[in-house]
Amino acid sequence: MQYNDGRFGHQEQSMTKKPLIGLSGRRGAGQMLGAPRGFADAPLDIYMSEYATSVQRAGGVPVHVALDCVAEEIVEHLDAVVFSGGEDVDPRRYGAAPGPHTAAIDPHRDRFELELFHAAMARGLPILGICRGAQLINVARGGSLIQHLEIGSGQSHASYAYPRAHRVHAVTLEAGSTAAALYGASVTVNSFHHQAVDRPGDGVIVTGRADDGVVESFELAGLPVLGVQWHPEVFGGDPVFDWLLDTVRTRATTQNPPRSTIGAEEAA
Repeated sequence: MQYNDGRFGHQEQSMTKKPLIGLSGRRGAGQMLGAPRGFADAPLDIYMSEYATSVQRAGGVPVHVALDCVAEEIVEHLDAVVFSGGEDVDPRRYGAAPGPHTAAIDPHRDRFELELFHAAMARGLPILGICRGAQLINVARGGSLIQHLEIGSGQSHASYAYPRAHRVHAVTLEAGSTAAALYGASVTVNSFHHQAVDRPGDGVIVTGRADDGVVESFELAGLPVLGVQWHPEVFGGDPVFDWLLDTVRTRATTQNPPRSTIGAEEAA
């Protein structure tokens, strides 16, 4: 399977086993499932199935990573990590205070995923951040977030009026970036987010924006890390998951993460 210039098409499998791809999730309570009395407050780990389906389709083995794991221990068993969507990242993590539109915050998830990100980075694992996951990566690198995007302004990013797989607006991508290698000069995406990257963190290079200027994709200079603001897992075979698995295979063969042409000078 090839996309555009074939840079991230499937490579011959050089690993003896399929790569294990860690997927982050969220925590809820039994009452969400109508649990009987006595179990309404029982903790649940929740994982949206389409992340796992997308990883499996791209040739990986999805592994749901519980919030109770020790980050430094679990990354020893993983080949890559996907940070999924979900709740707002705590604004105090980037020097702000919760505003009037701040949704539910899970401090436990924030803490664990930040630890998981740094542990994965320390091992050089490929990382994909989706929606909240992309925002978390930017915060982990010292960046900040726009706390609220109003429905009805710009591209109305926070509207949930459309089906999740409906593509509602275009994203223009920077030539030479990982995202442009995957999608071309632009891609039309879905949109379900009331927050977005504001100030890019250390090494975060913005590579895609919506027509209203909202950041939609970024990468880390010289590192196998990609963040997208939309939800590619719902499209049934999005090339970003092929990029993730191909990057894992390249790393297994060379032990040197591939470098993007974007930001190569800064990373040198």
